[in-house]
Amino acid sequence: MKYKCIIFDCDGVLVDSEAISIGTLVNMAETHGAIIDIDFAHQFFLGKSLEFCFNYIAEVANKKLPDTFEEDFRKSTFKSFKKDLQPIKGIHELLAKINVPIAVASNGPADKIILNLTTTKLIEKFEGNIFSAYEINSWKPNPELYLHAAKTMGFEVQDCVVIEDSPAGVQAALNGGFDVFGFSNHANFEALQQMNIPLFDNMEQLHLLLQ
Repeated sequence: MKYKCIIFDCDGVLVDSEAISIGTLVNMAETHGAIIDIDFAHQFFLGKSLEFCFNYIAEVANKKLPDTFEEDFRKSTFKSFKKDLQPIKGIHELLAKINVPIAVASNGPADKIILNLTTTKLIEKFEGNIFSAYEINSWKPNPELYLHAAKTMGFEVQDCVVIEDSPAGVQAALNGGFDVFGFSNHANFEALQQMNIPLFDNMEQLHLLLQ
């Protein structure tokens, strides 16, 4: 492979969690008077920090959200993850073919990353190489998370490639000087296409890009 290290985003790249997370956000927003279209939410919230999403919901609702809003969101999504979460199709097969170090770097908290990887039987591939924005208090699209992951793994930026599915995540990688491949779907294709990066829509295509 032409890269010495591959850094994956988690949600939407390794695990199919975006529908659960964003669907829960939209449902909870509605209970507080903020009506948000689900298709809009998938595009607007994708890859953004929870703080950004919560602030937007509060603005639409025109009121302060309860202090327990994040705790309630975490409980609801964690329950759904344990019951319904699936790995992205083809990710197990792809990881079995990769012979260089890999890591996961996510805007989510470490306990969520570990839960999601454990539920989808991916945890053994990433143990010891899990990086959360909460650990360094810097969230995508800022580049610090990816820079931190690369440095901790012992690699220079030019030795790494980032695998992302959100515009915010892609921008974080580009801001850090990384090569980045975008995992496209119907919700993010137009936005990613405008960022002038190589795109793929299945893991077999990604395997070819990594060669």
